[in-house]
Amino acid sequence: MNTANLQLEGLLLALAAILEKLEERNLLSRDDIRDALETARGRCVADERRPVELSDANVEAVMFPIRFLIRAVEPDNAGGTFSELARDIGRRRQP
Repeated sequence: MNTANLQLEGLLLALAAILEKLEERNLLSRDDIRDALETARGRCVADERRPVELSDANVEAVMFPIRFLIRAVEPDNAGGTFSELARDIGRRRQP
């Protein structure tokens, strides 16, 4: 496995834990967190400077961290592992 993938996994898990703590301490609501992540997803989709030759797989790769964090802060994730959440994201992927 590529080392960068492992680093990304660790970073995403750390950020998900931080988002959970922000919610637990009532610094951000779950809706605030989800809105921020949806804003990030919208900006990613609307990026006009993204090269048009970027493959669908590459676009999915760019979107994965945002989709992971959205899934990680959902109440039903029940402390899922990275592998469980990533697998669930793959199942939910829009065609």
